Amino acid sequence: MKRIAILALLTVFLLSALGPTALALGVCYPTSIVQSDDGSEIRKTYDLGPEDDPGGIPRSDFEQNGWNYSLTDLLKQETPEYQEREHTETVSVTSKKKDMESVLALLPQEKEFVTEDGLSGILTLQLSSVRIEEAGYGKSTKTVTTTRRYPNLAGQDTEYIPKTIDEGGRTMKLKDISWQTDNTASVDGYAMGDRYTAVATYTGTATSSYVTGYNVTADYTGKVSRIALDRVRYVAIFERTTYVPDEPELLGELDIPTDPVIEPVRNPSSYHMNWAYILVPLGVIATAGGGIGLALFLKRRSETGEEDSE
Repeated sequence: MKRIAILALLTVFLLSALGPTALALGVCYPTSIVQSDDGSEIRKTYDLGPEDDPGGIPRSDFEQNGWNYSLTDLLKQETPEYQEREHTETVSVTSKKKDMESVLALLPQEKEFVTEDGLSGILTLQLSSVRIEEAGYGKSTKTVTTTRRYPNLAGQDTEYIPKTIDEGGRTMKLKDISWQTDNTASVDGYAMGDRYTAVATYTGTATSSYVTGYNVTADYTGKVSRIALDRVRYVAIFERTTYVPDEPELLGELDIPTDPVIEPVRNPSSYHMNWAYILVPLGVIATAGGGIGLALFLKRRSETGEEDSE
């Protein structure tokens, strides 16, 4: 049981030691590597986005073709990126009239647009895309009148005149009556009318609907573009420093020189040391060593306790 506890404790210390390494910055990978003709210089280019951290660019020495290369400079430059694409923008306007002349007066032939992601351009109206739809309807009410004639009446009596009539599906009410004499007779030497025509006027209301306006939609099409400065280019310059020969082999009496050839040293003022790449491994080793030492100490103490108890 005690051995299991010691192993578990050792595992915890090892995980805590490896934690900083696991959470280290993500490594950036070059988009191009160019070596000079004489091999004295290697340039590694990194194209990073705004979300990328340049701390992930490797800066440590490396060996290639038997030579050691060290970082002498890290250049930074913003690289403008030209973006262009076809874009269609739909516009909507309202018109009081439906005829195409009135509608086109509301739609210019060309129009400048800016997209949501910042691209701009001048777009052209597509006549085939123009669509006209009724926006809505309203109602209007007005008073209407009509007349009816009732001839050959024996007297001017409204009893024979209808008080309401039906006209075009609407009910109309009697409003006024005028009388006309159709025939006269002589009574005691006086001319008296004995036949009449009633001219009746009826009124009512008429309700009609009408279009309140028109919705017009049309498409504008063309190219939109912009120059974006959201890419950053880093160029890591490594210079050749020291030749690293292979380990000599015993080949009888053959004498193979083992002294390294010293190349000119790079300019020290342009060297940028990243201490994180040295301190992080040392911290990992120290923490792991401390964990192992503590585990051995606990194990030794446990064994000593068992011997004393016996």
